[in-house]
Amino acid sequence: MEAFLVSVGVVALAELGDKTQLLAILLAARFRAALPVIFGILCATALNHTLAAVLGIYIGDWLGQNLSWILAVSFFAMGIWTLIPDKLGSQQRSFDKYGAFGATLISFFLVEMGDKTQLATMALAARFDTVLPVMLGTTLGMMIADVPAVYLGDVIAQRIPIRLLRIVAAVLFILLALAAALDWGRRFVFA
Repeated sequence: MEAFLVSVGVVALAELGDKTQLLAILLAARFRAALPVIFGILCATALNHTLAAVLGIYIGDWLGQNLSWILAVSFFAMGIWTLIPDKLGSQQRSFDKYGAFGATLISFFLVEMGDKTQLATMALAARFDTVLPVMLGTTLGMMIADVPAVYLGDVIAQRIPIRLLRIVAAVLFILLALAAALDWGRRFVFA
């Protein structure tokens, strides 16, 4: 349950102001069809984060004892990265011919590749050594952040201090980094 809850919180906060949230707003405005966009986000995220979690488990097993300090550095880097606002690239491919669902599915899957939430999913899966709770948690976290963006994009951007939410997300990543570092220190001292 801890893996699920931490995954939800980390990704929901990290996603605020992220380029995929901006993409959700853009797609909702372009297609004016909220449900196909939301289901496209859900399917793309579930697939992407399942792959990331499986890779995270594999990497965690491969790294063995070195995992804790690598996770500490990774979570710290993600915390810093969270403070940097994302922008949609000007070179977005148009997948309009696939309709709202198809365009969202393809766009979200591709944009999420190498994104901080995908990397967080890998790190969380490695940390908790589990795929399903982490994937479900990170997918729910993505939906918590992106569904309101689909419905209320402009209102949310004007009323919620995104900078404050970025700081909270960064602090959460840094706390995870400290937890991983303490775990590594405990193993090193008592080994």
